[in-house]
Amino acid sequence: MKNNALDVINLRKSYGEDLVLQDISVTLAQHEVKVLVGASGSGKSTLLRAINLLEGIDDGQILLDGQDITAVGVDADKVRSQIGSVFQSFNLFPHLNVLQNITLAPRKVHGTSRSDAEANAIQLLERFGLADKAKQYPDLLSGGQQQRVAILRAVITKPKVLLLDEVTSALDPILIAEVLSLISELKSEGMTMMIATHEMGFAKRVADQVLFLHHGQILESGSPADILENPRSAELKGFLGALREAGRL
Repeated sequence: MKNNALDVINLRKSYGEDLVLQDISVTLAQHEVKVLVGASGSGKSTLLRAINLLEGIDDGQILLDGQDITAVGVDADKVRSQIGSVFQSFNLFPHLNVLQNITLAPRKVHGTSRSDAEANAIQLLERFGLADKAKQYPDLLSGGQQQRVAILRAVITKPKVLLLDEVTSALDPILIAEVLSLISELKSEGMTMMIATHEMGFAKRVADQVLFLHHGQILESGSPADILENPRSAELKGFLGALREAGRL
């Protein structure tokens, strides 16, 4: 039987007395998209950072393609080379142009030749409407363009899982649409993703399953319609009500 892309088992994480992840268990099948929703501080970002080994955990296991990546002695850099991560700050290298940013990991981490890496990068840029930006530097790009380049930089190495953490939070509505269109295209191509977002319309469109986190626990999970249209818990009803008040649902 084929392994899940990702298994998170009874994950616990605390900062001092503050328990931020409480026995989180979630699986991510190959080609599946799961979306994490919840208020700021609910544990979404911490969960994604733990999966990418950017945060240590107190207890539990994380399996990537069936391999325990939280075991003692695991090479964290090797693990991260198999996971794509994009955060709300674009984190592009300002002294490198777009083509250099995208080809850096294939060349330096995966040993791809410069010519092959550049050919693959240009193919990606053409597919997603950024070919004319290949030689431009990040400070000449719009926020939406920078975030799309950051996502392409993460997917060029064909990661087993792509983690996206509030990648539209720093953008205005028009630029948000550009980024969400790219992510929808990646879903249609079968990319396995776990996404934290406050964009509920996008969650409804792209998610196979939505997980509602509250105080470090998964309180509800289900289809987008189940979670966003038929909330059961008072906490989820309150969260969705607050989004409606803010005009975000």
